[in-house]
Amino acid sequence: MGSACIKVTKYFLFLFNLLFFILGAVILGFGVWILVDKSSFISVLQTSSNSLRVGSYVFMSVGAFTMLMSFLGCIGAVNEVRCLLGVYFVFLLLILIAQVVAGTVFYFKTGEVKQEMGNIVMELIRNYNSSHNNSAQNTWDYVQAQVQCCGWVSFQNWTENAELMSSTNITYPCSCKDKKQVNDGPVMGFCQLPSNSTVIGNDPEYWPVYEEGCMEKVQAWLQENMGVILGVCVGVAVIELLGILLSICLCRHIHSEDYSKVPKY
Repeated sequence: MGSACIKVTKYFLFLFNLLFFILGAVILGFGVWILVDKSSFISVLQTSSNSLRVGSYVFMSVGAFTMLMSFLGCIGAVNEVRCLLGVYFVFLLLILIAQVVAGTVFYFKTGEVKQEMGNIVMELIRNYNSSHNNSAQNTWDYVQAQVQCCGWVSFQNWTENAELMSSTNITYPCSCKDKKQVNDGPVMGFCQLPSNSTVIGNDPEYWPVYEEGCMEKVQAWLQENMGVILGVCVGVAVIELLGILLSICLCRHIHSEDYSKVPKY
């Protein structure tokens, strides 16, 4: 390979690593978002499930490691250091294999994830306490109000809440209220309708709430976000593959190493 081709390969590898560094930062940022987000359904899962919290740390670790590898790749390419290119190639290959394995495992465990999601929400509904103020309850109220749904499978899921069903008047979750029937009032806790002598106890059939559950809408929302995540991961994998090929090509044509080119810190 001529010197001109080596130069082109070298700077192409540098540009790919620059893009790789940015994508690594995106993965790192996504992991941080999962950990600190308090205003979406992710917050409900994050406070109730250790697996999602562990997943966020995995994303952060992979993102940080990816950024480090791209930095080594940039130095190895620009300064033509064969040793760094070799280390870069090995670790890049390991990251690519890990991504494929993680994606395969996640695909086959999708059913378990959905089941765990349902269990988390149902436990939250059963233990919902209108006198307590915590982030998981507030987030679920926000989800129900914004998505315009009630409960997980249907509004009947709220009949499993002991505090709600112990009321002697028509009482319902405020965040579930159907705005076509009730226009004002709070969106957290439980709301009461004016007492009606013809209705005895808290009959769910008289609740002015959305009857549709949140399961399908929340899963659709997560599916959309998963599409973004998978898109980023596929983009990273393509860049990794190109980086591997370019690093092999460049490494094969570097016959001598000048370590004086490596920047000293």
